[in-house]
Amino acid sequence: MWITSSLNTVLTPTAVALGNFDGIHRGHRQVIQPIFKQSQSFSSSLLSQQQPEILLTQVDSPLQPPTPAQNYRSGVSLTPEENRLNFDAGESHQRYATVVTFHPHPQEFFTGQSKKLLTPIDEKIECLQMMGVEQMVLLAFDQQLASLSPPEFVEEIVIKHLQASHVTIGFDFRFGKGRTGTAKDLQAIAAPYGVEVTIVDRYPCEQGERISSSMIRQALEQGNLQRAHQLLGRDYTLVGQVVPGQQLGRTIGFPTANLQVPPEKFLPSYGVYAVQVFSSGEALNLTAYPAVMNIGCRPTVEGQQPTVEVYLLDWSGDLYGQTLTICLKEFLRPEQKFASLDELKAQIVADCVQAKKVLNSEQ
Repeated sequence: MWITSSLNTVLTPTAVALGNFDGIHRGHRQVIQPIFKQSQSFSSSLLSQQQPEILLTQVDSPLQPPTPAQNYRSGVSLTPEENRLNFDAGESHQRYATVVTFHPHPQEFFTGQSKKLLTPIDEKIECLQMMGVEQMVLLAFDQQLASLSPPEFVEEIVIKHLQASHVTIGFDFRFGKGRTGTAKDLQAIAAPYGVEVTIVDRYPCEQGERISSSMIRQALEQGNLQRAHQLLGRDYTLVGQVVPGQQLGRTIGFPTANLQVPPEKFLPSYGVYAVQVFSSGEALNLTAYPAVMNIGCRPTVEGQQPTVEVYLLDWSGDLYGQTLTICLKEFLRPEQKFASLDELKAQIVADCVQAKKVLNSEQ
């Protein structure tokens, strides 16, 4: 999958899904799905093309946030009639299945407050790649982008730079200065250019409510993993690197792996969870390992900062430097303070027993 934060290096033409897509939940996947009908696999042709200055998913360094974009208001390169003729002439040509998303989250830009994300950039990339998306365009959401009128956004971004022949959006998608553009507006503005716009209606959950990222956050805050799983269509995960800790768990017989998750990652309710652990490193050999995870400030030992600690059941070894993926299966209990380390140790033993029962029942 190609990943770019510059409109100058977008692979074109495209079939585009537009949105924030935080969480890549079941509703988001309904919005993204139509772009695959406009595209075939580019796996063979990608290697034969001259590689633009963009990033691949498998990189040694973390993907950097996008830099402010170039001047958008530079005039549309094609008239509506020329654009239609261009698509007609290339009707048999490939369209890259492309997801266009924004960084930072528009809400963060407008409020000035950082927003915790269900899927930080690296996780979003992995989810989209697993879906078969061929390209992700990460647009810098800055004052310049926010000031574009709805027609300017469509003409400059969608038509000129993305060269989109098809766009798919959710029914509640808003765009343009002051969020004045609606999904219907995008459809109307794009139509003269021969660009088809699919508006995907709300995708309800079993209770009939619209699936949203805020509903998932609420479920995670309540420790309701079953509800979160239902809305996401998969387990909620934490991904991070194992880093040195204070090694307090080792002193009571439960050595834990301290996970450094991205600071923008949304953490569920503090407490103890039954989880499964995966690693791409050699230590765990791509096997799912049962484990107990604690998220919190460790009040028994006067902890101050929240930590994510994982104890792998019936396993021992060195995980330092490994990147682990933690799949949350069940919330066991909230965080609590114990009168002594002996009481804490006894509770951890009970947590391990309960976690084994939960995880064995899922096999």
